[in-house]
Amino acid sequence: MKTEKHWRRLLLLAAPALLAGSIASAKEGPDQYPNGIENFMAGALPPPGNYFINYLGYYEGGYRDNSGDKVPGLKVNATFDALRYIYVSNYKIFGGDWAMHAIVPLVYQKLETPNPAFGNDWVFGLGDITIDPIIVGWHFPPDWHVTVGLDIYLPTGKYDKNDPTDSIGANYYSFEPVFSFTYLNQSGFEVSAKLMYNIKTENDDTDYQSGDDFHMDYLVGQHFGPWAVGIGGYYFKQTTDDEANGVKVEPDGNRGQVFAFGPTVKYDYKGMSFVGSWSYETGAENRFEGNKFLFKFITAF
Repeated sequence: MKTEKHWRRLLLLAAPALLAGSIASAKEGPDQYPNGIENFMAGALPPPGNYFINYLGYYEGGYRDNSGDKVPGLKVNATFDALRYIYVSNYKIFGGDWAMHAIVPLVYQKLETPNPAFGNDWVFGLGDITIDPIIVGWHFPPDWHVTVGLDIYLPTGKYDKNDPTDSIGANYYSFEPVFSFTYLNQSGFEVSAKLMYNIKTENDDTDYQSGDDFHMDYLVGQHFGPWAVGIGGYYFKQTTDDEANGVKVEPDGNRGQVFAFGPTVKYDYKGMSFVGSWSYETGAENRFEGNKFLFKFITAF
């Protein structure tokens, strides 16, 4: 029988808290990026102006250990809504358009554990806010678009170091270089990807250092008229070990990984875009593995 100490350690490592659709984590804190939210035209910065994107999502999944085996009774489900503002200026940097953005997430989640001592209550609150003051996008007619940036994640989310079931934020800063591209030819065939590398600071409340990770969103699709359909998803791979008090977390540095794929559809109407997607996760280690459903609304104002 598992002891309470064992379950507390497992929960701290599992980090079930979710923010802005950040679905699961192989770290003490949650993913700070909602994997899978970018798909169609991920690398194409829009023309100068002001834009609003709303990301609405739902996730449910069960935790997988470092061998990929399911941990009985440890699962999570969450609903999130993230509000994103994008400003694209008329100024140029190295020939590209300069832009900036901010994302404010709200999360409603429930963690279920096999030990009743930790509870199974719902928690609602603000997640970790994302800002990026330097986004630069280039367009290479007729087919290519490229955008780069440096996202900064702020520890604004609800956090309790003694109770992961009552936490939404990660309680650390992180910095994430971003490179994204879109290839869209005249026949409407599209390939898009957003590649990111997340570099984390230490959680000062726990002296826990979550490892860095590479992750990407991707899409292969076809446009026809106002509609577009495709296959998209995401890939996540932790590249450095987690450390507790400067010592590697055994046995494998708590390194996580997951791959997700599924259908995506988009519809454009009078300057607005509506995007829906379903991502099925597989091959998870040191993370939750499940299903993610996303709905994205995009408009200019």
